[in-house]
Amino acid sequence: KAATQPPTSMAYAQKHACVAAGRHADGTRKGRVQGKASSPKLAVPAGVRRFVATRAASATSYTQPAKEAPTELEDLELPLNTFSPKKPFTAKIKSVERIVGPKATGETCHIVIETEGQIPFWEGQSYGVIPPGSKINSKGKEVPHGTRLYSIASTRYGDFYDGNTASLCVRRATYWDPEKNAEDPAKKGICSNFLCDAAPGTEITMTGPTGKVMLLPEDPNSVVIMVATGTGIAPYRGFWRRMFFERPDSYKFSGLAWLFMGVANSDAKLYDDEIQWCQKNFPDQFRCDYALSREQTNKSGGKMYIQDRVEEYADEIFDLLNSGAHMYFCGLKGMMPGILEMLQRVAKEKNMDWEEFQEKLKHNGQWHVEVY
Repeated sequence: KAATQPPTSMAYAQKHACVAAGRHADGTRKGRVQGKASSPKLAVPAGVRRFVATRAASATSYTQPAKEAPTELEDLELPLNTFSPKKPFTAKIKSVERIVGPKATGETCHIVIETEGQIPFWEGQSYGVIPPGSKINSKGKEVPHGTRLYSIASTRYGDFYDGNTASLCVRRATYWDPEKNAEDPAKKGICSNFLCDAAPGTEITMTGPTGKVMLLPEDPNSVVIMVATGTGIAPYRGFWRRMFFERPDSYKFSGLAWLFMGVANSDAKLYDDEIQWCQKNFPDQFRCDYALSREQTNKSGGKMYIQDRVEEYADEIFDLLNSGAHMYFCGLKGMMPGILEMLQRVAKEKNMDWEEFQEKLKHNGQWHVEVY
């Protein structure tokens, strides 16, 4: 049992209150439930909600009245493409918070969306967002912007445990023009900037939910290894909140959750307060290892990238995979070549055929990749 309550949330006074995650911690995972749960209960303590540690600014503690969570969501069949580009869902922005420090490479925001429970999902799925406005296609015709997919960064109950919100973790996409030595606003990411600049009450056009790849095994005693870079941490936040914050009767996690997280520096850590809380209160079930490329070095003296940190535990990871562990990858697609090269090299050192071993993992449903 947890020794303390999960972190509570912080309120902020204005639209872009600057809050950031910080420091060290230990790993994660989630569970999904099929079929009907018998008399599920989810006790939500007063004031239990999302918390983000402040770095420079002060913030006022916010407490929310205790409420019964809508545990009928435990009986939810896997929803797929409930809404489409032709028949989208209109939601509203509830809040936008910057969650990185001043020395982070870029800006990342935690965005809470009011859905009124009308677009339910399972942890590990994604939403589509259609930004406002239009573009000229290759045929010279004006058409709406295309759909952008974002992994959902909350559980099915949302940050308020009422099933009426969902959260996204979005990095603002910008383009640096080396010739002008400045950002070129004409080439900025349309959807990410729309989301990061949105004020509470802004309407947002959504599709989905989509995805089966990142759903977790039904067995709550599973070992789940999660590898993320940047905003690829989004689905894992939903996992650890379900496993360790909520712990519904129909999903009592008893396995091991292990997170590998790669970012540039300490200021770029995301949700580190929640990670630390899980590590402190569930030390036998939750592990986390960071790869901070601009602050740490690998065994060869070079920058510490995500594949370098995973390699440090290669023997243990291969043993866990051989015993049925699931391994997840989420983040920029550029993370995968280095990881696969490392795993292939380690497998060769162990006199294993990596392609054969990987194919077995895929066949057994132990291998999960969602990169963008």
